[in-house]
Amino acid sequence: MNESQQRRLGRRTVLKAGAAVAATGMVPGLQSAVWAQGSDKPEKEEVRIGFIPLTDCASVVMASVLGFDKKYGIKIVPTKEASWAGVRDKLVNGELDMAHVLYGLVYGVHLGVSGPKKDMAVLMNLNHNGQAITLSKKLSDKGAVDGGSLAKLMNTDKREYTFAQTFPTGTHAMWLYYWLATYGVNPFQQAKVITVPPPQMVANMRVGNMDGFCVGEPWGHRAIMDGIGITAVTTQDIWKDHPEKTLGTTAEFAKKYPNTCRAVIAAILEAGKWIDAGLQNKLKMAETVADKAYVNTSVDAINQRILGRYQNGLGKTWDDPNHMKFFNDGSVNFPYLSDGMWFLTQHKRWGLIKSHPDYLGVARQVNQIELYRQAATLAKVSVPKDAMRSVKMIDGTVWDGKDPAKYADGFKVKA
Repeated sequence: MNESQQRRLGRRTVLKAGAAVAATGMVPGLQSAVWAQGSDKPEKEEVRIGFIPLTDCASVVMASVLGFDKKYGIKIVPTKEASWAGVRDKLVNGELDMAHVLYGLVYGVHLGVSGPKKDMAVLMNLNHNGQAITLSKKLSDKGAVDGGSLAKLMNTDKREYTFAQTFPTGTHAMWLYYWLATYGVNPFQQAKVITVPPPQMVANMRVGNMDGFCVGEPWGHRAIMDGIGITAVTTQDIWKDHPEKTLGTTAEFAKKYPNTCRAVIAAILEAGKWIDAGLQNKLKMAETVADKAYVNTSVDAINQRILGRYQNGLGKTWDDPNHMKFFNDGSVNFPYLSDGMWFLTQHKRWGLIKSHPDYLGVARQVNQIELYRQAATLAKVSVPKDAMRSVKMIDGTVWDGKDPAKYADGFKVKA
C-alpha cells in the first residue's frame, strides 16, 4: 500500500469514527480520537439485565423501550425474575450480566453473608425513595396505624407478630428494622421476620400470613386498592432521598467489560432523566411498566405514587415532594460511598456481619465511582463533588459516614 492510499484509508477511518460519534451523541474532541481506534466500543453489545416487577425497574425498562441503549451502541435485554434470591444466583453465575437490584443484596454477596461470597460492583443508583411499610387492615382496626401505635399494640396485645421483607440484607429489611427500632421494637426479639418476594406480598397479606410488610411500589398502593392494608410510613419519611435499587454486577464483569458498563450507565441515566422530565413521561412510563411483561398490574396502581399523590388507606391523602425519583439532575444516580457504608452499619447492627468491616474500604471496592463519572460525562450529566453525603434519619440521628463503627454501635435497639 503506497503512502497516499494509507493517508486515504486513515482519513476514511476517522470520518467513519466521526459519523459514529455523531450518531451516538458522544462527547466530541478526545472521544472521537478514542472511537477512531475502536477502543471505546462496547465489548459486549447485548446486555442481559435482570429486574423484579417493581415500579423502580422503570429506568432499565425505558432505556430499552425508548432506544437510549442503541444510542450508546448496546442492546439492553430486560429479563423478568421471580425473587431477589434468584437475581443473586443468576448474577453470581453469569446468567445475568447486570441487574436492577437491592443495594444491600450487592453488599451482602460481596461480604459473603447473603449467599456465596463474590466480589461485586455497584455501577450506579437507580432511584431514590418510593417504598413503604404496610400494616394489615386487621392491625389498623385495632388502632395500629403508625410506629407509635403499633409498638403500643404489640405491648398490650401479646402474640407473635409477623413482618415481611424482601431479602435478608436488602433495603426493605433495613427500612423495616430501622423503623420498628425507632419505636422501641426489636425486630429479632419481639417479632417474627420472614422473606417474601415483592409480587407475592399482597397475596400473602390477604390470606393472613403477615401483620405488615416493607416493599417497593406498586405493592404498597396495591394493598390499599385491594382493601387489605394501610400505609404506616413511607421510606422517604425514614430517610429523605434514600438510595434504593442499584445497577449491580460482579466485579469481574465490570473489569472485563468497562466500555459496556459505561454505555449501560449512560443509557439508563438518559432514561431516568426522561422519566423525571415531566408528567406525560411519567404517565407513559407507568403505562409501559404496568404491562404483563414487566410489573403486571393495573396502571392506576403505579401512576399515582410516582407523581407524589399518596393516600394511606384510612382517608388521609397528601402530595409528597419526596416521591420516587429516577434522576433529579443526577443526584439520584451517583453511587455515594456513604450510602453503601450505611447498609454495612445496619448489617453490623443486626448481627448479619459479626465484626466491623473496613467500611470505607469495602464501599470503595464495590461502588464504581470512576466508571460512573466517565459514563456521566458521556451522558452530559453533572456529578456531585463529594462521594459522601449527610442525612438526618427518622430517629433524629445523623449519618455522614465519618465514624461508621461508632454509629453502628451507638443504637439502643440492636441485635
